[in-house]
Amino acid sequence: APPSAASIAAADAILDDIGVKQTIALIVPGMMTELERNVTNTRPEIRDSLRETLRSIQPEFDKSAQQTFTQAATLLASLMSEKEIEDVATFFASPSGKKYLATEPVFFQQFSAIADPWRRQLSTDILTRARQEMKKKGIEF
Repeated sequence: APPSAASIAAADAILDDIGVKQTIALIVPGMMTELERNVTNTRPEIRDSLRETLRSIQPEFDKSAQQTFTQAATLLASLMSEKEIEDVATFFASPSGKKYLATEPVFFQQFSAIADPWRRQLSTDILTRARQEMKKKGIEF
């Protein structure tokens, strides 16, 4: 069965809280800015006309971004029970949930300082060990 309106509303709130809504909303303007930059690099004389054109067609593409967000909320709502999705939405709306959301980017930035060197070392260590074991089999690479 398709998710209920309440589940979709809760999923919408979650996706808004975790930044998916903002990310989707920035895609259209970002692509338009990129198009303007690419075109006006070779055709600077059409900058103003192109900018005006892009502004006039942006609402059409903003609607597609909203449709994509609605699909994302529906997808999330379909992957969890109504109670589960409402529990998650309630958590993100709580002081602890808001603290988690504020802390998450800092955590991942600082975690990357731990994980990146480990990953580089792991790559070297796996290659070294694989070479050692393959050498035992008479195969060098």
